[in-house]
Order: sequence, then C-alpha cells, then structure tokens
Amino acid sequence: MTATRSWRSATAVQAGLIAMLVAAVGVGSYSHVAAETAADAGTDAGAVTGTASSSTGETSSTRPAAAPFTTADVGDCLNWDVAADGTVSNFQKADCATDHRFEVSARENLGTYPSSEFGPSAPAPNLTRQAQLREELCKTPTIDYLGGRFTPHGRYSIAPILPPASAWEAGDRTMLCGVQVTDDGGKTLTTRGRAAEQDQSRIFQPGECVTIGPAGAPRAVDCAEPHQLEITAVIDLKPVFPEGTPTVADQDAFLKDACTQAARDHLGGDDPFYHSTLESFWTAIDANAWNGGANTVNCALFKANADGGFATLEGTATGPFVIDGAPPAPQPERDPIRQ
Repeated sequence: MTATRSWRSATAVQAGLIAMLVAAVGVGSYSHVAAETAADAGTDAGAVTGTASSSTGETSSTRPAAAPFTTADVGDCLNWDVAADGTVSNFQKADCATDHRFEVSARENLGTYPSSEFGPSAPAPNLTRQAQLREELCKTPTIDYLGGRFTPHGRYSIAPILPPASAWEAGDRTMLCGVQVTDDGGKTLTTRGRAAEQDQSRIFQPGECVTIGPAGAPRAVDCAEPHQLEITAVIDLKPVFPEGTPTVADQDAFLKDACTQAARDHLGGDDPFYHSTLESFWTAIDANAWNGGANTVNCALFKANADGGFATLEGTATGPFVIDGAPPAPQPERDPIRQ
C-alpha cells in the first residue's frame, strides 16, 4: 500500500494492519463562515451596500456594485467565534502569530468565472460545487503559496470561504481560498503561526486513544470507549534525518527502538509493558509527504487479534483495561530486562 502516512508495528501482522489503516482523512469544504453579523463584526467585514430591487426595474447592469464581505487578502489570517449552536460572529482579520482559524492563500472573484454560473441572480454554490471550486480555483494557488509544503492527508486542509447569504444576494462574489485545521468532525480549530512554517503531519497527542473508522480514518476518542490505539509519543524525525528524505525502512529501524522505549515510559517500565501484552506501533512517512513538510510521527500501543486485525481496547493501558472484552492474559514470570 502506498499512503501518505502509514502505521507500522514490529509484528508479523504488520502488512495486514497497515492495509486496514489507509490515511483517509477527508478534506472538507468550509463555506459561509461569515455569518449575517459579519458586516458589523469589526474593521475587516465590509458592509454590503448594493441591493437588488426588481420592483424598481433595476437590472444587473444598473445595480450598484456590492462591497466585498471582507478586505482580507493573500497572506492574511482570519478568526471568528462560534457559539454552541454553531452561530458565527466576530469574523475578522487576526495576527497570524496569534489564534486564528484560516490563512488566506488566494482571493477570487467568482463574478469573472468564465460562464454565467455565478451571475447576479445565481444562487450560491452548494457544498458539492464548493468542493469542485476548491479543486479548480484553490488547490494550485494554495500549494504555490505554501511553497510546496502541503500534504493532502496532513494537518492542514484547503478550503474556500464564501460571502454570507446577504452579501451574496447583494452581488458579492468574493471567494477566499486558504488553509485550515479541523477536528475529526470537520470543525475548524484555532492555530498559531503561518502554515508554511508548521509541521504538516496530522498527529495525536500522548495519552489520547484512537479508533479506526470503517474507511480507515483514525479518530481520537475517550479511552473508556472502544479503540484500537493508545498514543505514547510524538517524535520529530527531522533532527534524526537532517540530510534528506529517509526511507520507510530507515524510519522503521529508528522507530522500533524509540517507540518501544516510549511504550515503557508511558506504562511505567518494561514490566508493565510486558504484562500489558500490548505491542508498540508507529507511523511512517512516505517521500511525498516528507517533501511536503510532514516530518512528525506517532508511537502507539496496540494488540493484534487472532484474525490478524486490531483488537478492541477499552480503558487506558495505564490503568485497568480490557482487550476484546477480557483483561490481559497472565504472562509467564521472567527476569527483568536491564536497560
């Protein structure tokens, strides 16, 4: 299997497990983030001045041009607030060094699109069309903006932002292209720093438990819930391989020992690791992802089941937990391993 990021283990079932775990993180389209309140949300959101009025006989040729819903341009970062009910407010530009949810890579005017698709009376594009516009208008300029530091299944996703409904109705056809970080449910998260300067890997934090969805996409869950992995470490491979792109075999050779030690540290020593019956697991990065700026990997704990797949874990491995509904099988006594 060729994947942007694959999961590895030291067991004989490694190939089968990796085949089950394709990095299938979807790149969702994000739109209409500027809520109806955006025009009053600070210096960035422009007021909509033009309106359509069929009762006065005004046509698209005489209708005043609508002010764009935002003055944000390439290189600007944006932030907004999201209420519990999903309502967006305070849509405004932000210092990229501080919390923000979006970094603008291109600014497009859909009114100049080579068709009448987005004319004065056209409805806003639906989610399917937005995804197509992301590919048609946003993908290439965004990758160029990032200097090539982008991997499709990494931390950042490419997305468009369209005007709020009132601005679109008034004739604003501004579309911002940019990058964002989302959680497992597609909700935008705040980040700090410019995207091109960040590691592009999509990773989990030590202590998080991860379940593998039907399509192979990993998702963090409460450790009390059924899961397949428990994260033990985040390892930056850039200092380990400073001279170029490492092969997966080179990464495996380093991570086998590093992740085994991470498992011991996470569980409190080699004896707890041994008696847990769990095994160490890690992610590896292919050449395309490495060259796209993804240099960080995860170590994890897992258990292979009798069918060669992932056993289901419940509870954190640092406390009482079960494997496929049963506690870890008692292990034979042995002499302590000297480290």
